[in-house]
Amino acid sequence: MPYEGQLAETTMIHGHNGDLIEAYYAHPLGTASAPGVVVIHHAPGWDEWIREVCRKFAQHGYAAISPHLYHRLGPGAPDDLAAKGRASGGNPDDQVMGDVEGAMNWLREQTYCSGKIGVIGFCSGGRQTYLAASRLSGVDAAVDCWGGSVDPLDRSQLHEQRVAPIDFTENITAPLLGIFGNDDQNPNPDEVNRIEARLNALAKSYEFHRYDGAGHGFFNVAGVAYRPQQATDAWQKVFAWYGRYLASPLEAAAVAG
Repeated sequence: MPYEGQLAETTMIHGHNGDLIEAYYAHPLGTASAPGVVVIHHAPGWDEWIREVCRKFAQHGYAAISPHLYHRLGPGAPDDLAAKGRASGGNPDDQVMGDVEGAMNWLREQTYCSGKIGVIGFCSGGRQTYLAASRLSGVDAAVDCWGGSVDPLDRSQLHEQRVAPIDFTENITAPLLGIFGNDDQNPNPDEVNRIEARLNALAKSYEFHRYDGAGHGFFNVAGVAYRPQQATDAWQKVFAWYGRYLASPLEAAAVAG
C-alpha cells in the first residue's frame, strides 16, 4: 500500500559554496528508513509540477528534495526566474553540482533517511543528473529524463562553466536509467543513440527506455506535451529502478515479487 501520510514543505539548505537556498521536500510518515531522492527541476523552473513530483516520491516511500537552482536570481515567479536564468546562459555546472550535493547532504542528516540517495532530473535537470552521476560521490542511482545537450553536436557555446556531460561518462559510477520520447528534438533520437553507444563502450550499468508518440516533457501533467499512457509506463520504470538500487519498502517488495 502507498504511504498515505506525508510531510511536505519548503526549507533552506546549504548549497554551492555554503549558500543558503530554498528547497522543497516531502517525506512519508510511518517509516523510519526512507531512501532519499534529489529532484533536479526542469528549465521552466522550480514550479508546481516539480513539487508534485516530490510528493509522488513521498507517497512511494522516498524522502524527496528539490533544490531551487534559480534561488540566487531573487524572489519572483518560477517563470520569471527561469527567464532570468536562460538570459544569463544558465546556471554554471559547478554551482548546480554544489546545490545537488548540498541537497544530498541535507537528506543524509535527516533521521528518517536510510542514507541511500538517488538523483532524478527533467529536461536541463536530466543533463545535470548525467553530470551528477559522474562528478558527485554517493549517488546510488540516477535517472535522466530527456536531458538535452548531454552530447551536443555544436560545442561552440561550451566553456568551463558549461561542459558536455558525455565527456565525463567514464567517471559515472551510479547505475543510470534514461527516459526519452522519440518525438523529442532535444535530445533527438540521434543524440540518445550517441549517448547509449558511449555508455556501452565504457561498460556502464544503464537502461534506456524510449517512447513513441512522446516528446519533450511528457511526464508533466500541466503541459501540452503530457502523454498519460507513456508517462504511466515510464514512472513504473523509474520506481522499479529505484526499488532495485535504493530499496524503498514499496518498490523493493514489488521487484522481489
